[in-house]
Amino acid sequence: MLKTNEIEPRHYRDAMARFAGAVHVVTTDGPAGKRGVTAIAACSVSDNPPTVLVCLNRENPNNDSFVKNGVFALNTLAAEHQELSNAFSGLTGLSPEERFALARWETIATGAPTLPDALAVFDCHVVKTVELGTHRVYFGQVAGLSIGDKSSPLLYHERGYRVL
Repeated sequence: MLKTNEIEPRHYRDAMARFAGAVHVVTTDGPAGKRGVTAIAACSVSDNPPTVLVCLNRENPNNDSFVKNGVFALNTLAAEHQELSNAFSGLTGLSPEERFALARWETIATGAPTLPDALAVFDCHVVKTVELGTHRVYFGQVAGLSIGDKSSPLLYHERGYRVL
């Protein structure tokens, strides 16, 4: 067991690995192009107006497309989406086009790609961003919603996938 008042990045990451989180693919499309990334750091902010947030690494210049497009879809993955999660995390080395070719995509309201068989989809307009450390927090007001079948969620815990 580690107890310390000196928070080193490695220790912080180890502690956060104990935090179980739902796995999402966050997508955007628009003038800055189509992009998708796997994310764990996402949550509800408010139900009135319906708002979610997602945190994406701002040190990756490709993620600037989310700001430039001004829209994103938060696609919450089911257990059977593990291959899709790996692809959008960059672990497989697939190009963006190849990643999107792994699934069927639709749009709801904003034009961001949405996964029809996701557990839930929150299709959002970016209403605010906050930069902090290595990440940018995107606050999205939900413009469209899709609720999928009740399936087992894909979770990430202790640096690996888990299923309820």
